Amino acid sequence: MKSNLIITISREFGSGGHEIGAKLAEKLSVPLYDKEIIDKAAEQTGLSAEYIAEHEQRYTSSLMFNLAMGNYSRTGELPLHDQIDIVQSEIIRNYAKEGSCVIVGRCADYVLEDDFECLNVFIYAPDEVKLERITERYSGDARTAAKLIKETNRMRSKHYNYFTGKIWGDRQNYDLMLNSGRLGIDGCVEMIIQAAEKVD
Repeated sequence: MKSNLIITISREFGSGGHEIGAKLAEKLSVPLYDKEIIDKAAEQTGLSAEYIAEHEQRYTSSLMFNLAMGNYSRTGELPLHDQIDIVQSEIIRNYAKEGSCVIVGRCADYVLEDDFECLNVFIYAPDEVKLERITERYSGDARTAAKLIKETNRMRSKHYNYFTGKIWGDRQNYDLMLNSGRLGIDGCVEMIIQAAEKVD
């Protein structure tokens, strides 16, 4: 693998993308950045990590951000989700400058495409696999799980399309697209490692 290769993982909710990223980072002995980005953004903005996690892909007013940042007199601010995106994008770039790592979500493939060597991966899975995974996570309530999967993936798609001007899940945006339902978590990890070893 190149001495400074960033692996970005975009994923459908319920596909196991975070678990794949965590195992991949462990095997490669490189940092994993996912929730860490939220924590760093909270530190920089004064907003809570919980608030950012809930609102980072939502479309809303910039008032709360301005109040939290003390920008009482400023007008014409960007919407809150744009401001969170800007903060998180800078955090992602700073992490990438530190060296090889795995970054999960947050349009990292787009944020880094012009300045860093990246292997961009998209993880997907059949609906029944996603439903089983999320149902287990949420105490066996299949109806709630199905609704959550649909809504979360809708928001991820809308956010990615808005922020990048590209289409979430379009094969042209990624180097590797893997079906975790067929390959399994460990199978996806091994295939990403193999692909990383071939990056010039």
